[in-house]
Amino acid sequence: MPVQREWFEKDYYKILGVPSTASDKEITRAYRKLAKQYHPDANPGSEERFKEISAAHDVLGDPATRKEYDEARRLGPMAGGFGAPGSGGTFRVEDLGDLGDLFGGLFGRGRRRTPGPQRGTDVEAELHLSFEDAVRGVTTSVNVPQDSRCRTCNGSGAAPGTSTHVCDRCNGRGTLDDNQGLFSLSTVCPKCNGRGTLVDTPCATCHGTGTERRNRQVKVRIPPGVENGQRIRVKGRGAPGQGMAPPGDLYVVVHVGSHPKFGRRGANLTYTVPLTFPEAALGTVITVPTLDEPVKVRVPPGTAPGTVLRVKGHGIPAARNGARPGDLLVKVDLLVPKVLTDEQRAAIESLATLTEPAPREHFEEV
Repeated sequence: MPVQREWFEKDYYKILGVPSTASDKEITRAYRKLAKQYHPDANPGSEERFKEISAAHDVLGDPATRKEYDEARRLGPMAGGFGAPGSGGTFRVEDLGDLGDLFGGLFGRGRRRTPGPQRGTDVEAELHLSFEDAVRGVTTSVNVPQDSRCRTCNGSGAAPGTSTHVCDRCNGRGTLDDNQGLFSLSTVCPKCNGRGTLVDTPCATCHGTGTERRNRQVKVRIPPGVENGQRIRVKGRGAPGQGMAPPGDLYVVVHVGSHPKFGRRGANLTYTVPLTFPEAALGTVITVPTLDEPVKVRVPPGTAPGTVLRVKGHGIPAARNGARPGDLLVKVDLLVPKVLTDEQRAAIESLATLTEPAPREHFEEV
C-alpha cells in the first residue's frame, strides 16, 4: 500500500488504545471492542469515530501494511514523499525507500522514476444476517459500490462524437516539476487535474471524469459463528489496481440480528427457562430447544434461581473441522404466580408452617 499522508498525522496505535508492541490478536481484540462500542447503529452520532477506528484497523490489522506504517512513522514525512505542510507539492527524492538513488544523484547517477503500478484501494461493504445464518455460516452476495469506467464515453471523459487533446501546460504528463538540483518538487497540473488530457465537451454521464459509480455483486463466504460488528476480509475483491498491480481487498462488516429465544455469549448460546417452586425444589426433567432438535435436561433437586445448566455441544457450530462447538447455557428462573386459587394458597400456607424461616442476621437493613 502506498504511504498515506494520514499515516504521519494520526497515531493508529493510540486510536485503538494499544501499544506499538501489541500482537495481532491484541489489535484485533481492541478493534472489535471499539467497533462494537462506536458502531453508528448502537451509538448514533459516532460515525466519524467509527471510521477512524476502521481506518486504524485497516492499517494495523494487516501485517504487511503495519510494517510499512511503522517504517514510515520511524523515518518521518520525508520518507513517504510528503513535503512540508502548505508546500502544495510532493517531495520526491524519487523514492526515499531506495537511498541508493538519493546518493546516486550526488554523483551524477541519479535517475527519475516514473510512477509504478499502484495496488487497488480496500473497499468496505455491510451485510445484514439473521441470527441463524450468522451462527451456521452462509455463502451470499454483497453489493460493492466502486468507480468503474464510464460506459458512455468508454473512460475518455469526452462526450460521444468528441475527443480529448493533450494538455498544453504539462504536455500530457499530468504533473509540473520544479527541479532544484538533487531534489524535485512535483505538483499536480492544475489545468488538467493530473489527467494529462483536456476535454472540450464533457460526457453527460460522468461529467468528464471518465468513471461512474456502479454496484457490483461479490460472493462472500461467511464462516459459522461470525459475531455482530465483525469484519470479514475477502482478499483481492476490492478496487482494481492501476496497471498490472493487484486489486485491493474487500472488508465485509457483518450485522447480526437477534433471536426470539436465544442469546449469545461467545461460542455459547444462552436460554432462560422458568421453573415452579416444586420443580426447583424436587427436581425435574425439562425439554429445551436447540438450533436443531429439542433436548431433555435434568434439573437436580434444590436448584436455586440463577443456576446455569450446561448442555455441551449445542451452542455455536465449530467454524472449522476439528474445532469444538459451543455449549447451550440454560439459566433457571423461578416462576412465581401472581394469582393463587384458594386451594393453592392453603397448600402454600401449610408448607410455610413446615418450613424453617430463613436466617436474617446476615442481611443488612435497607
